[in-house]
Amino acid sequence: MALSLMNIHVNVAASAERFFNVLASDLTVADGTTIPATSFQDDTGTAATAFPVVTNGYYNFYINGVLQEGASYTISATELTFNNVTGTISAGTPLVIKAVDINTLT
Repeated sequence: MALSLMNIHVNVAASAERFFNVLASDLTVADGTTIPATSFQDDTGTAATAFPVVTNGYYNFYINGVLQEGASYTISATELTFNNVTGTISAGTPLVIKAVDINTLT
């Protein structure tokens, strides 16, 4: 049997959106603590009304520029929720959410 090579091309498109919040006051975090999407701004400085729902991609969450472990938070259209973490995040700390959605093109 002769060797047969297959050439598979998959075209994908990704979209990314970022949201920012600089804490105005200390935030005490416990399991289930939430921050509403409306507390964030997008890249243009416009107040967010909701986070995008990512169906084929991922969210990244950064506290003071440090990527957080994926299991420590969940993100829905309406809020960021902390999972199984405790502590205090100081006022003035930047929070960044990045939503990346990847779609296969035909």
